[in-house]
Amino acid sequence: MAAAAACKRVGLLGRNSGIGLYGFGVCGSSQLLSPAFRYPDLDYRQISQLVKSNGKRLFLVDTLALVRRLEGQGVPSKQAEAITAAITEVLNDSLENVSQSFVSKAEMQRIEMIQESNLSKFKSEVQNSQGNHFSLLQHETEKLRNDIEKMRSELRFEIDKVTAGQRLDLNLERGRIREELSNQNAETTNLTNKLDREIHALRAHLEAAKYDVIKYCIGTLVSISAVGLAVLRILM
Repeated sequence: MAAAAACKRVGLLGRNSGIGLYGFGVCGSSQLLSPAFRYPDLDYRQISQLVKSNGKRLFLVDTLALVRRLEGQGVPSKQAEAITAAITEVLNDSLENVSQSFVSKAEMQRIEMIQESNLSKFKSEVQNSQGNHFSLLQHETEKLRNDIEKMRSELRFEIDKVTAGQRLDLNLERGRIREELSNQNAETTNLTNKLDREIHALRAHLEAAKYDVIKYCIGTLVSISAVGLAVLRILM
């Protein structure tokens, strides 16, 4: 706002006094307002002065033409110089305020480069972080896979060990049962054979006793017959 007001005041003063200034886009135009075009009857020489603004920027102001124009309007030389110095100072302050309000192209490029550098750095950090996280995740996954395989191997070994133990116990128990069955079969066979032998011996004893009874009966009958015949013979 201060820069716009200063530009308006300088423009009014230039229109009233026929001042020619070289602008740099501050008051909305970069064209030369030369008094040779607006006041052809005036003797004008394009003598310019470089005015340094706070040691930072340089602005081109035609102070000689401004002083001559003021003198041509009846302003004393010292007053004309004072007015010129004041206008130059106001212009410099206005341009300085404008330059402080806006950023230069070089500064914008520098900021863009810094932002691009920061963005590239951020992308690199994100990529590195993702790479590290992915590598860590792969390492953890591989570790878990190895642990699972190890546990699976241990479990298979334990299962095989228990199965082998049970199989061995079953085989031993089967062999023991077979041995007991064999022993019982042998004992049963021995008992059967013993019973058969005893039965045969009893049968032999019975046969012998039967023969003895028959023999005793026959002897007894023969003896009774002999006695009866003897008694009959005696009686007769």
